[in-house]
Amino acid sequence: MAPSAIDETVSRRDAWRNLPAPTVYPVKEARFEKYLPPQVDGHERALAQPEGKAVIVIDNGSSAVRAGWSFEDKPRLSIPPIMAKYRDRKLGKTFSFAGTDCYADTTARGHIRNAFEQYTGIVSNWDVMEHVLDHVFIKLGLNGVEGGIDMPVVMTEAVANLPYSRKSMTEILFECYGAPGVTYGIDSLFSYRHNKGNTGLVVSSSYSSTHLIPVYNSKAMLAQTIRLNWGASQAAEYMLKLIKLKYHMGFPGKLNASQTEWMVREFCYVSKDYNQELSTFMDWTGLEDRERIIQYPYTEEVIVQKTQEELDRIAERKKESGRRLQEQAAKMRLERLMKKEQELEYYKDVQRRLVDQNKKESKRILDDAEVKDENHLERLIKDLERAIKKARTKDLGGEYEEEQEAPDFSLLDVPDDQLDEAGLKQKRQQRLLKSNHDARARAKAEKEAEKARIAEEARLDEERRTNDLEGWLEDKRQARLAKLAQIKERDRLKADLGNRKSLASQIRMKNIANLASDSPTGAGRKRRRGGDDDDFGADDNDWGVYRSVAIGANKGDSDDEEEAEEDLEASVRALEQDLLEYDKNFTYDHTLEAQNDWSKSLLHAFRYGPRPFDPSSPAETHRIHLNVERIRVPEVIFQPNAIAGIDQAGIIEIAGDILTQRLTGISGLNRDDFLKDIFLTGGNTLFENFDERLRSGLTALLPAGSPLVIRRAGDAVLDAWKGAAGWAGTDEGRRAMVTREEYQEKGAEYIKEHDLGNAFV
Repeated sequence: MAPSAIDETVSRRDAWRNLPAPTVYPVKEARFEKYLPPQVDGHERALAQPEGKAVIVIDNGSSAVRAGWSFEDKPRLSIPPIMAKYRDRKLGKTFSFAGTDCYADTTARGHIRNAFEQYTGIVSNWDVMEHVLDHVFIKLGLNGVEGGIDMPVVMTEAVANLPYSRKSMTEILFECYGAPGVTYGIDSLFSYRHNKGNTGLVVSSSYSSTHLIPVYNSKAMLAQTIRLNWGASQAAEYMLKLIKLKYHMGFPGKLNASQTEWMVREFCYVSKDYNQELSTFMDWTGLEDRERIIQYPYTEEVIVQKTQEELDRIAERKKESGRRLQEQAAKMRLERLMKKEQELEYYKDVQRRLVDQNKKESKRILDDAEVKDENHLERLIKDLERAIKKARTKDLGGEYEEEQEAPDFSLLDVPDDQLDEAGLKQKRQQRLLKSNHDARARAKAEKEAEKARIAEEARLDEERRTNDLEGWLEDKRQARLAKLAQIKERDRLKADLGNRKSLASQIRMKNIANLASDSPTGAGRKRRRGGDDDDFGADDNDWGVYRSVAIGANKGDSDDEEEAEEDLEASVRALEQDLLEYDKNFTYDHTLEAQNDWSKSLLHAFRYGPRPFDPSSPAETHRIHLNVERIRVPEVIFQPNAIAGIDQAGIIEIAGDILTQRLTGISGLNRDDFLKDIFLTGGNTLFENFDERLRSGLTALLPAGSPLVIRRAGDAVLDAWKGAAGWAGTDEGRRAMVTREEYQEKGAEYIKEHDLGNAFV
C-alpha cells in the first residue's frame, strides 16, 4: 500500500486534534428564581391617578401571564399560567403554588397543571386560572381591597376565542373579584397598535399557534384571518421527539419540554435556503462551528491522586504483605507435607502388618485403618508418594512431571461368569476408563491432524502465491467479499430479530409457542392419543429448534455468538492484511476498519459531532449535540406538511393566499397598502432570518416590483401588554369597557365590539 494513502487517512482521522476546545452550554430549564413580595406601591399609585386612567392590564398568554398597571411602561409580573396543589399527610397541611413558585418545591413539580388546553390559547382549567389570578392580584398589592379588586381590567384573549371561555372569565372577574369593568382584546392587535400600525398584515406566531390577520384602517379583518396550528410549544415538543429519536439507545439525562423550549429559543434559526443548507450541514468541514453542545448534569468519578512517596509506601506494604503470605504458605505446605509423610508411614505400616495374615485378621486391620481393601490401600500409598514427590520438587524450584502409567484393561477380555462381584465392578470401571482414554486419544489425534492440515494449507497457500500471484490475490478478494457478506447477513438477522414484525422474529416466536404447546407439531411426530408419551429428542435434529429460538434472544450475551463474530472479524482482518501487503490497488481506505472509522460515519457526526466519542466518560455521555435540528425545527412553520406531517399550508402560502386571493376580491381595498406593512410579532418570530425568509418567499409569489415591506415588533414579547396598557386609557378603551352594571343587566355573554377585539358571535 502506498504510504501517502496511509498518511492521508491518518491525518484525516486525527484532524479533530487541531480543532479548538468545544463550547459547551449547560442545560437550562424553568426554575424558581426568587420570592416576589406583594407590591402595594402600585395600587397606591393607581388610586392617585385620575378617574379612568388606572387599569389593571393582563396579557393572558398560554406561555406567560403578564400583569401590571396601565400607567406604567412595563408589566410588574410575568408568570407561567400553572399551579400545583398537594396535601402533606405527615404535616396534615395542604400546600398550593402558582407560577414559578411551583418549581420551588420538589413535590409540587409533580402536581403542576396548566390553565390552558395544550397547544391552544383557550383556557380549559378554571380552577388553575382562578388560582393564577389570585396570585396575580396579591402580587399587585390588591389583597387588602374589600371584596376583591377596585380597578377595571383589560385582558388579552386568543383570536376567535370561544364564547363559553370568555363568559367564564367574565363571571370570575365580576363575581369572584368584583371588578368594576372588564374588556378583552387580541394580543397581536395590541402589539400592532403599539408599533403605530394602521393598514397591513399582522403575522403573529406565539406559544400555541400562528395567526395571519389583515388590518385595514386599524380594524382587524377577522373574516380573512387564518390560523396555523404551530407555535413555540409545538416546536419544543418536536425538538424533544427529535432528540429522543437521535439518542434512541438511551440518554442518561432527564429530558423535558422546558429544556427543549430553551434550546429552540437559544440555538435555532431560520435557514435562508433550507434545502441547500441541509445538504451541506453535516459536512465535516466547519461542523464544529455549526453544532451546539448541551451539557447535562453528571457525577464525575473522583480519582484520588497520590504522591510518589505515598505510592512507594503502598508498594512497600504490598511487598511486605506478599512476603508474609509466602512465608505462611510455605509453612502450611511444610505442615501438609509432614502430615502426608506421617500418613504414608502409617499406611505402609498397615501394609506390612497384612503380610502373612489370614482373611479375617486382614479385614480387621483394614477396617481399623478405614480402608476398603488392599487395592484401595495400595492406591492410597501411591497417591501419597506422588503428592510428596511433587511437593518436594516444587520446594526445590523444579517442575514436576507426572509419570503416566499405562492403563490396565486386562479384565475387559475376561468373561463375566469368571468374575466375582468385585471383579465385575472393576471391569465396569475399566470399561469407562477405556472409553475416556480412547476419546482423549482421538481428540489428540484430531488436534495433531488439524495442525498438520493448517500447516499444509499454509504451505500450499504460500506456494500458490509464489507461482500465481494474480490468481492468489483474486481468491483472497473473493474470500474477503464472502466474509463481508456473512457479516452483513449477521447484522441484518440481528436487526430483523429486533423487529417483531419481521419474518425471522415471527418464526422464532412460532417455535417458542410450539414448544410451549401441549400438542407440539413438527417432524411428523405427535403425542400419542390418550397418553403422555413424547419421543421428542430421539432424533438429534430435534434439538436444533432450541438454537433457532436462542439466536438473537439475548444479543451479545452468548459466548458462542461473540466468538463467531470475532472469528468473522479476524478472518477479514487477516485477508485484508495479505491484500495490503501484496495488492498495490488495495489501500487502507478499502479495509473494514476504515469503513467503520468514526471519522467517516455520518451517524457519528450526527450524534457526537466531529470529535471522537468516549463512552466511558460521564461528561460525554451526558451531552446532546444539536446540528440539523437547529434549522429543522424552525422550518416547520414554513413547511409543516413536509417536515412535521401537519396537514396545513406553510406561513408563506397562507400569506400569499391572503394577499393575492382574499384581499384582491374585496372592492375598495388596495393590496399594495397591505404589502407596505407586514408586521411580525410574537416570541416565535424572533428566530434569526425569519423576516428574510418570509420576504424571499413572498417575493416569489407576488408580481415583480410589488412594494413589500416587512418589519418586526420593537419587543415581540412585551409589545402586546404595552399596547393594551396604552389603549386602556384612551376613549376607545373606556367605551369598550363592560361595566359591572351592564354585566348584571345583560349577562356574561355581553361584550362591546371594538377594532382590536373579537367580534360578538
